[in-house]
Amino acid sequence: MAETTNTQTGSGRKTLVGQVVSTKMAKTIVVEVSRQKAHPLYRRVVSRTKKFYAHDEKQTAHVGDFVRIEETRPLSRLKRWQLKDIVKRATLVGGESTAEMTGEVSE
Repeated sequence: MAETTNTQTGSGRKTLVGQVVSTKMAKTIVVEVSRQKAHPLYRRVVSRTKKFYAHDEKQTAHVGDFVRIEETRPLSRLKRWQLKDIVKRATLVGGESTAEMTGEVSE
């Protein structure tokens, strides 16, 4: 359910908004961007998703975060995007805090 914004910034580079689906590589995140488009024949709205590899220098993004990525020069065979900022942090499942998960809750 990530939204796409193909807006041109002042630098003329494209930016997209998507959800982080993987952070298993060093300094690389996988961002899934979904967009909705009308089918050319049936005129029904169809959802399309695409994954982009983005450079995350400080490794600040986590799985589930909504992030804004920006187009850049080729950094590797697959990476052509870099993390610009984190739009929305992911919440924990069930609304539990990290203290409750580690057993540090005092009664």
